[in-house]
Amino acid sequence: MAPSQRLSLLGPGSRAEARRIADILRKETIGGALLLIAAVAALIWANSPWSDAYAGLRSVTVGPAGWHLDLSLAKWASDGLLAIFFFVAGLELKREFVAGDLRDPRRAVVPIAAAVGGVIVPALLYLLVNVLMDGAVRGWATPTATDIAFALAVLAVVGRRLPPALRTFLLTLAVVDDLLAIVIIAVFYTSHLSVLPLLAALVPLGVFTALVRRRVRSWWLLLPLAVATWGLVHASGVHATVAGVLLGFAVPVLRGEKAGGPEAGPGLAEHFEHRFRPISAGVAVPLFAFLSAGVPFGGLGGVTNLLADPVSLGVIVGLVVGKPLGIMAATWLTARFTRADIDEGLAWVDIGGLAILSGIGFTVSLLIGELAFGLGTARDAQVKLAVLTGSLVAALLATVVLRLRNRAYRRLADAEAADTATADAETADDSTVGGQGPGQAPERAPFRAPVQAPNGERQWTTGARGPGREAET
Repeated sequence: MAPSQRLSLLGPGSRAEARRIADILRKETIGGALLLIAAVAALIWANSPWSDAYAGLRSVTVGPAGWHLDLSLAKWASDGLLAIFFFVAGLELKREFVAGDLRDPRRAVVPIAAAVGGVIVPALLYLLVNVLMDGAVRGWATPTATDIAFALAVLAVVGRRLPPALRTFLLTLAVVDDLLAIVIIAVFYTSHLSVLPLLAALVPLGVFTALVRRRVRSWWLLLPLAVATWGLVHASGVHATVAGVLLGFAVPVLRGEKAGGPEAGPGLAEHFEHRFRPISAGVAVPLFAFLSAGVPFGGLGGVTNLLADPVSLGVIVGLVVGKPLGIMAATWLTARFTRADIDEGLAWVDIGGLAILSGIGFTVSLLIGELAFGLGTARDAQVKLAVLTGSLVAALLATVVLRLRNRAYRRLADAEAADTATADAETADDSTVGGQGPGQAPERAPFRAPVQAPNGERQWTTGARGPGREAET
C-alpha cells in the first residue's frame, strides 16, 4: 500500500488563486502606503500648533437628525467608510471559502488555526495585564486584529525575495482574522439591540440578494438597497460595519447554471471585489486613518503614562508578544498533531517573521478601541497611541527578521542564477568541436579508407568528412 501523502504547511496553491492573490497584494500594498501617509499626516497635524483645527474637523457634524444620522466626521469614518472595507472583506471571505484554496479543509486548517491563536493569546495577555494592574478589561479585543494593508506594505519593502507562499499565508490568515473581528464586534460590542430595525434590515438585504443572484449590476438599484440595509443595522444598535459584511456574503461567487455555470467565467463577487477594493484601500481606509489616528503624544510624560497605563500596556504586549506567540504556537501545534511538514524551501523562522508582522494592528484595532471606550474619550486616545506604538514596534522587529531572511533567499537566488549560467556555458562549449565557434557546423573527424591504385596495389587515403571535401591520396 502506498504511503498517504503528508500535509504540507504553506505549500503552493492553485495557479488561478495565485494570480488572484497577486492582484490583491498589489492593491493592498498601495493602500498600505496611502494608509501610512494618512496616519502620519494626522499625527503631525494633531501635534502641531494647529491641533485645534484638526479636532474641530473631526467633530464637524453632518447628516439627517431625523434618522439619527447626524454624526461627526470621525463617526462617519468608522461607521460609514469602514462599511465599504468590511463589504470587500465579506466578498473576500466568501470567495476564499467557496472557490479559493480555503475550500479545501487540508489547506484551510493552518491559516484558520493561526488566526484563532493570534486572537486568543493577545486577548489573554491583555486580560492578564489588566487584571494584575487593576485596569479595564473591556478593551480585551483591541490587540487581536491584524491590519493587512500595513503588513503587506512592510512586506513589500523588506521582503521582495521571500517566497510567494509566505505572502499567501499572511493574506489568508488576515482574511480569517477579519472574520473573527466581525464576530467579536457583532457579539461583544453591541451596546443596545433594537429588534425591529434589525428585522426590517432583512427586507432590503433580501431584495439585494435576489438581484445579485440574477447578476444585476445596476448601481441605481443596488446602492439604495445597500444604504437602506446599512441604515437599519445602524439604527438597531449593531455596529453598521456588520451590514457591509452581510451584503458581501449575499453576492454569489460562482455563476449559476442559467448563467452558464462556473465554466462560463467568474461570478459577481469577483466583479464587485475588483470594483470596490481600490475604493476601500485607496479612499475609505486612508480617510478613516486620517480622522482617527491623530492623537497628541504629550511629550516624554505621555510616553511614561503610556507604559504605566494597564490598558495601553495590555494593547502593546498583546500586539508585540501575543500575536506572534499565538500564531506560532497554533501553527506548530497544527503541524504536530496533523503530522504535517513545512513546505520545502521554507523555514520556521520565516513563519516567525510573518507572525511578528501580524502584530501590526491599525484599522480594526482602532475601531474596537473606539467601541470599547467611546469615541473621543481620554481612554480612547490612550488606546490609539498604544495601537500605534505596538504596531510600530512589531513592524521594526519584523523588518529585522524578514530582512535577514530576504538576504538569505537573495543569496540562494544568486547562487542558482550563477549555476544556471555555468551550465549554459558548459553546454555551449560542448557544442563546439574542432575550433568551430558557436552556431557553426562542427567539422567532422578525419577518416582513412582503402582505394585501388593504378598498379593494382591497395593504398590508404586520409581525408576529412566535411561536406564537399574529397579524399586525398
